[in-house]
Amino acid sequence: MKIVVLAGGLSTERAVSLVTGSSVCRALRENGHRAILVDLFLGLEEVPEDLETLFDAPDGLCPEAKIETKAPDLAAVRASRRDQSGRLFGPNVLELCEAADIVFLGLHGQDGEDGRVQATFDLLGIKYTGGGYLASGLAMDKAMTKRMMDAAGIPTPKWRLLEYGAADVDRLAAELPMPCVIKTTTGGSSLGVFLPEDRAALKDALIRVQGFSGQVLAEERVYGRELTVAVLGDRALPAVEILPAEKDFDYAAKYQAGGAREICPAPITAEEQREAGELALKLHRTLGLEVYSRTDFILDGEGRFWCLEVNSLPGMTSASLVPKEAAAIGMTYNQLCEEIVQQSYRLKRRG
Repeated sequence: MKIVVLAGGLSTERAVSLVTGSSVCRALRENGHRAILVDLFLGLEEVPEDLETLFDAPDGLCPEAKIETKAPDLAAVRASRRDQSGRLFGPNVLELCEAADIVFLGLHGQDGEDGRVQATFDLLGIKYTGGGYLASGLAMDKAMTKRMMDAAGIPTPKWRLLEYGAADVDRLAAELPMPCVIKTTTGGSSLGVFLPEDRAALKDALIRVQGFSGQVLAEERVYGRELTVAVLGDRALPAVEILPAEKDFDYAAKYQAGGAREICPAPITAEEQREAGELALKLHRTLGLEVYSRTDFILDGEGRFWCLEVNSLPGMTSASLVPKEAAAIGMTYNQLCEEIVQQSYRLKRRG
C-alpha cells in the first residue's frame, strides 16, 4: 500500500509524534509498503510533478527525530515554515494524503487527537488509522471523558472543571480539596499536569497550567500503583505497571532512558488483569473509539481501579507502552503497525 505517516504538527507533543512517525514509517516499509513520513504543519515545500514518486523516497523521508527533556519550541517551528501560513495543514499535505491508500496518524496532542484532522479526512474521503472525529474529540477533552465515565459507571477520581482568572487564584488555592491534581483538559505526555504538595504549590500550579491550551481540571489525587491497559481491536492487552525513577512521572521521565521502569505484564492477579481490561474496553466502546487506544489507571491500596484518562492515539515510539503490551502477547512492533493499518483500512467511516 501507499501510506502517508502523518506526524509532527504544532502540538506540545510534536517531538514525540515525530519519533512515533519515524518508527512506524520504517516498520511499514520493512513490511513491504511504500510509506513516507509527512509533517502535518511543515509539509513539503517542493514536490515532483508526479506525487506518487515520493512514495519511493529513500528512507521514507524520515527525519533523525529524538525527544529532548523539554517540550519543543513551537514558535520556532511556526517561523521555519516558508509560506508563513496559519493553516494547520502544511504545503502539499492534503494532496499527498489523497494520493495514499491510507494515512497512519502518528500525531499526538491537539493536532491529531482532537478530531479535526479526522473530520477533514472524512470530508475528503481519505482513509486513516484509529478512531473517528467524534470519538477522538471526546477522548481528547478530559472533562468530556470524565462526564462519559460518570454516565457509564466507570470509576474515576472526583473532579471539577475550573474557569477562573488571575483574581480567582488565591481563593481557589485556599478552597480546593487537597491532595489534588491540576491539569489542562487537552494535554498529553504529562505536559500541563501538576501534583501540588501544599497550597503554595497549588497556587503556582493554578497559574502555570493556564499557559497550556484548554480548560483546567481539578481532580482528587488517588494514591496507588500506576497502570495502563491498551485495547487492540476487540481485546485488551496485558497491563503495564509504571514505576518512575523519580517521584513524578513527567514528560522527561516518560521518554528518557532511566526515567521509569515499566513492567509488562504488570505483577497483578488474573482477576485484577481481567477487571482492568474490562474497564479499558468499556471506556473504549463508550467513547466510540476504534482499532486501538490506551487507558491509564491507578490501582489503590484497597484493590480498586480508578480510571484517569484514555489516549486515542497512544505513543508508538520504541519507549512507548502499547508496543510493550503487544510484545507481551508475542506480537512484534512491525506486526502491531500492520495490524493497526489492516484493521483501520477495513473500517467504513460515516463522513
